[in-house]
Amino acid sequence: MSPYISILIIVVIVFFIFRVIRRSKSGWKVPKEPFPAEWRMILIQEVPFYNSLSKEEKTRYEYKVQEFLLNCRITGIETSVDTMDKVLVASSAVIPIFGFEDWKYSNIQEVLLYPSVFNESFDTLGSDRNISGMVGSGYMEGKMILSQPALRHGFKNESDKNNTAIHEFVHLIDKTDGSVDGIPSLLLDKQYTIPWIDLINKKIDEIYDGKSDINPYGGSNQAEFFSVVSEYFFERPKLLAKNHPELYKLLEGIFKQDMSSRILKKNKARIGRNSPCPCNSGKKFKNCCGQIHYN
Repeated sequence: MSPYISILIIVVIVFFIFRVIRRSKSGWKVPKEPFPAEWRMILIQEVPFYNSLSKEEKTRYEYKVQEFLLNCRITGIETSVDTMDKVLVASSAVIPIFGFEDWKYSNIQEVLLYPSVFNESFDTLGSDRNISGMVGSGYMEGKMILSQPALRHGFKNESDKNNTAIHEFVHLIDKTDGSVDGIPSLLLDKQYTIPWIDLINKKIDEIYDGKSDINPYGGSNQAEFFSVVSEYFFERPKLLAKNHPELYKLLEGIFKQDMSSRILKKNKARIGRNSPCPCNSGKKFKNCCGQIHYN
């Protein structure tokens, strides 16, 4: 390798390190305002993961949601974005990294919401549209593209083991070490790397043989397998632990979360103005999270 190429490589590495450091130190925004009550009601009604948390964990979760939205834009492309969309995108980002208190998404600045599925050219019209989520690269580096209906469906269906937005954020986590390869080196202890690769290959073979309940899309490659089984881990953890105990155990180590102990459910109870607030503050709904509606 010539000295000029070596110097160029060093310059590129220093540039990217400088970008990350500058974003994490000077450009990173932290929440300074109270968590909006309207956002809390969305979490209570739409996000089972949030409802499974202790009071202290909910406070930390809310902080991470707020922090994410301060540092990442949510933009609608030929569609309008409402508060629920923003909270659901942020939740999709927070759930996989909730076991890491200091995690910051330094490799994303904007999430683009499309009104439907799209193709590789990001067109929403035509017969070749089959993509519901994508982590950008090249000129789209630092962006994520999500189908708005897929985002919402991921939180509406609690039993299908699928959540498109979580899937894409797991790709983003995987990409943090420099490559999207299904081996999250920053999260996976070195002694577990070979067992993880061996297990991936074994489980992909089971998918091809029709002997698995894992989404067949996970058989595409190691990166897609990691994201697909991560959806399964966060959506149906008890079922994953039952059907794939070895896989569940490794994912538990990767994400530093014991999901099988969580009770995942939405709050479907009808809430009146004088009902106890579902945030467990001890106040009436009208005087707490429902103030925005009744005052």
